[in-house]
Amino acid sequence: MEKYKQEIKITTEFIKLDQLLKFANIAESGAMAKEMIADEIVSVNGETCTQRGKKIRPNDSILVEFEDEIFEITVN
Repeated sequence: MEKYKQEIKITTEFIKLDQLLKFANIAESGAMAKEMIADEIVSVNGETCTQRGKKIRPNDSILVEFEDEIFEITVN
């Protein structure tokens, strides 16, 4: 598996998980982000997350395992 690390800076208090997946270019669309979350391949701070509207705040860590790739996102 290939692993990619990415740091995302936000200027607001939070970003919703589905929006973050699109913003980080992991999901091509909102529908794809929703599917990825529903398929339970997204974890937030080490726990599987199935809430697409989950509020992601600075210092949260997101891990996505998708098509033999691992995406690690840190929000600052």
